[in-house]
Amino acid sequence: MKLWRRPNWAGSFASAARGWRARNLAVAGAALLASACAVVPKTDVATAPPPAPTPEPSATALPTDTGRHRIALLVPLTGDTAPVGQAIANATTMALLDTGADNLRITTYDTSEGVTTAARKAIADGNKLILGPLTADAVPQVQAAARPAGVPVIAFANDASVAAADVFVIGHLPEQSIRRSVQFARSRGAARFAVLAPEGDYGTRAVFSLENALRDYGGSLVRKEGYARGNTSIVSAAARLRAAGGYDTVLIADSARLGVDAAGELNKSARNRTRILGTELWSGEAVLARTPSLEGALFSAVSDQRFRRFADSYAQRFGGQPFRVATLGYDAVLLTLRVARDWKVGTPFPREQLYDKGGFLGVDGAFRFARNGVVERALEVREVKGGEVAAVDPAPTGFGK
Repeated sequence: MKLWRRPNWAGSFASAARGWRARNLAVAGAALLASACAVVPKTDVATAPPPAPTPEPSATALPTDTGRHRIALLVPLTGDTAPVGQAIANATTMALLDTGADNLRITTYDTSEGVTTAARKAIADGNKLILGPLTADAVPQVQAAARPAGVPVIAFANDASVAAADVFVIGHLPEQSIRRSVQFARSRGAARFAVLAPEGDYGTRAVFSLENALRDYGGSLVRKEGYARGNTSIVSAAARLRAAGGYDTVLIADSARLGVDAAGELNKSARNRTRILGTELWSGEAVLARTPSLEGALFSAVSDQRFRRFADSYAQRFGGQPFRVATLGYDAVLLTLRVARDWKVGTPFPREQLYDKGGFLGVDGAFRFARNGVVERALEVREVKGGEVAAVDPAPTGFGK
C-alpha cells in the first residue's frame, strides 16, 4: 500500500486545545481502578548544549538508576498545545499506576521551549527510549539527537513518512481507516466510488489511499472533487458531484462537521441516496447520529469498547476528560513494560522486540509495527443507523503469529 506524506498537524492540535475537549479514550487491558493521582515527573529544560554527536550528561542529569529503566516523554507542556501534551503525560502516569509498574522512570521534557533542546537533554540524562514527539514535523529534530546515542523513538505522530529503523510511528493513520472502510463497503456491494477531498496534502493522501484500496479489493473510482476547507466550498463540491452522478459510494475525507454539510447535499433526494464513507476523524462525534442524511454511513476506527471505564478513571484522577490522542501515551507505556520483561537496566532498548508479528494489546486494541516502523492497528467498522453509531464489523482481537 502506498504511503502518503502527512501535513503538519501542529495547527490542528492547537485548535483542539483551544476549542474542544477530547473525544473518548479507549481503555487498556490493565486494571483501571487505582485511585492515586499523580502527574509524570517533569524536568526543566536547560539551555541546549553545544551541538555534538553524543551530548555529555548535563549539570542537572538525573541520579543513577540501578533498578529502573529511564524513559523520556517529549510533549508540549506550555503554549497552545499544552493541554494535549499534559493529557498524554497524565495517561502515561495512569499506565504506571494501573499496572503497578516500578521498573520504569518516566521523565517529561517540555518540547514547547525547543524540540531539539528537549531531545538533547533527554539523551544527556541517560534515557534509553524516547516517547514522542507529538507532531511529525518535530520527529527529525528528535531523531537527530537520539540516533547517535542509539536511542529509538516511538513518535505519537500519524505520518507514516517519518518512520524509520529507529523511529516507530504509533499514531492513528487515516490511510488504514480508509482502507478498512473500503474493504467492508465492497462486501456490501459498493462498486463505483467517488471522493470529496480537501485541497492540499491530506486530500491527496486520501485519494491515494482510496485508489490503493480499490486496486486491492476491486471497484472503480469514477470521480474526484476537490475543495478548499469550509462549509460553502465542500457543499459546492458535493453539488457538482451529485450533478455528475455515476457513483454509488462517496468517501468524504474530512471532519464529521464538514461531512454533515456534504452529506446534506449529496442525499438531498430521498429517492437517490448514496452510501457515505468517513474517516477515523469521525470517531466519537455525536453529531453523526443526529444527521438523517448520514443514515447508513460507514467509517473505521480503533475500538471504543473500554472507553467509559478509562474516561471515568481519568476524570477521577485529573478532573477532566482526556484528549483522544492520550491513548497513545498509555499504549506506549504498556508496550515498554512488555519489552522490559527481558530488558536489563542500563542496556540499550531491545528494539527488535517491537517487530513481534503477534503484536501487542493496548488501550485501543491490537497493534504491531512493520519493519518500516509504521504501526498497523486492528480497526472496527462503524455504521450510522437509527440514531446511533454502532460497530458492524468488530476489530480483530490480534494478528496471530
